[in-house]
Amino acid sequence: MLFAAPHDRKPSLDQLFGIAVGQAGYFTAAQAKEAGYSLQLLQHHLRNGSLERAGRGIFRLVRFPATDEADFVVPWLWSRRRGVISHESALQVHDLADALPARVHLSLPRADARRRLQVPSSVAIAYADIPPSDVVWHAVPVTSPLRTVRDCVDAHVTPEWIQQAIDRGLRRGLFSCADLARLVLPPGVVVPSTVAL
Repeated sequence: MLFAAPHDRKPSLDQLFGIAVGQAGYFTAAQAKEAGYSLQLLQHHLRNGSLERAGRGIFRLVRFPATDEADFVVPWLWSRRRGVISHESALQVHDLADALPARVHLSLPRADARRRLQVPSSVAIAYADIPPSDVVWHAVPVTSPLRTVRDCVDAHVTPEWIQQAIDRGLRRGLFSCADLARLVLPPGVVVPSTVAL
């Protein structure tokens, strides 16, 4: 077969779709290869319009419906699925503040700091070893609301956004006042003594 992947594995659209469904319609060339798609077959589908290129080695099924998470999936796939959406981008995902960052904030493991990465201009990188207990899933891994507030305080994010995040997180029961007790908050940012519902 002309377009078969190595070992003449028959391409499985069901397997590729199964991968893409969990990633807002996106997949990597490596994932496509696992589903039996060679680079030549991917090129064929790019030419006929059933796929579009979303980044280096990252593709999107054109007929897959657009989702709110799509802006975060491509940077996560770029990181080889090692990154976690964090900081201002996590504020946006959790709807904790009126943050609309110009770049996607992604935390990579500290060991990646020694790697020479070609970081896309649309991505801002931080390095941190984030334990699984501080990660939640929204089509991609995202720092938990409490971890997000902590990261934003440590990164000196706009105090207004930190205050919004504290107020919204407390009101929605995402964390408690006790969880925030050890944070050294910037001037003007306070943990309210009571939570208005």
